[in-house]
Amino acid sequence: MQRFGLLLRIIIAIVLGVVIGMIANDWLIRLFATFNDIFGGFLSFIIPLIIIGFIAPGIGFMGKGAGKLLSVTALLAYTSTIIAGIVAYLAASNLYPAILGGQSLTMFNDPTNSLLGGFLDFELHPPFEVVTALILSFVLGIGMAALKSNALLNMFTDFRSIVELVISKVIIPLLPFHIFGIFANMTHAGQVASILKVFAVVFVMIIVLHIMYLIVQYSIAGALSKQNVFSMLRTMLPAYFTALGTQSSAATIPVTLGQAKKLKMKGNIADFTIPLLANIHLSGSTITLLSCAIAVLFLQGDPITFGSIFSFLLVLGVTMIAAPGVPGGAVMASIGLLESMLGFSPTMVSLMIALYLAQDSLGTACNVTGDGAISSITDSINNRWRITKE
Repeated sequence: MQRFGLLLRIIIAIVLGVVIGMIANDWLIRLFATFNDIFGGFLSFIIPLIIIGFIAPGIGFMGKGAGKLLSVTALLAYTSTIIAGIVAYLAASNLYPAILGGQSLTMFNDPTNSLLGGFLDFELHPPFEVVTALILSFVLGIGMAALKSNALLNMFTDFRSIVELVISKVIIPLLPFHIFGIFANMTHAGQVASILKVFAVVFVMIIVLHIMYLIVQYSIAGALSKQNVFSMLRTMLPAYFTALGTQSSAATIPVTLGQAKKLKMKGNIADFTIPLLANIHLSGSTITLLSCAIAVLFLQGDPITFGSIFSFLLVLGVTMIAAPGVPGGAVMASIGLLESMLGFSPTMVSLMIALYLAQDSLGTACNVTGDGAISSITDSINNRWRITKE
């Protein structure tokens, strides 16, 4: 209910932003913009800390897992996440020119129709660059896994808890106000019609892609385990709807685990893979994130190439490790990559957050339902090659 409350607050913020943007004068819009500048500066400051807090302990914990079974499950999850992103790219790049044709946001590249700025020239520099944070996270995470020592891992686990508190107690509560200010400013600049149309189109496309991708995942799982695809999907429906309500892969683990064990797999395989996949398998979130990101790029008029998106995906698949434990964790973990690899401005990031969070529960539901398929595939591989002992 709390997470549905966040969605409700975001919707209210968007509606109020549109209404206020129609009637407010320049002074009031600049006041909202001042808050956005301060909040955006803090967000830029915290991004490298979010990356380290998520990735370093995530890799450290994975490295302490059950050897070959961990490697197989992690590889399947990562591959599924990357393929999901490619599917989203192919769908968006082929459909957006037709369904979003003629839509653009001139505020990104037309100085005569730009967003109003705030009253303060506020600038808060991050402690280090995003790429530095990524490399440092990989080095620390791999090092902790190799040392097999709990001391440093426990310290970074506590650091992740601090980062999660900042996100849940500061960033998430203030996000609706930030989104309100952005939409008020965009409405004042005459750009709101394009944004609302994008929301509707992207929402429908994401739902269709989620359903199609789940069918593909379970087609593979069903073929390997000799089970009916739609029977398997029907078995996992309780996990899907639970995730819609909780909006958390971690909170849905008990239901996901119980339903996965009904897919004719070994109980010990499900016991190991389902909790792991809840933190590392984000195919649904990736479809949502990529679809939203490409929509924002399309509105800006930037060229969208497979090379840039694929490079972004490869890093994103690792960056989002352990993100499901936090509301909107996937998009929070990706902000630095959006800015450094896809050239997102603060305004584009704000639009991205609004688009993503409005559909976050759908991505989470797709994630946890797909966990059952990946777990079943792992079980089938184990049955064939005897990765683990009976």
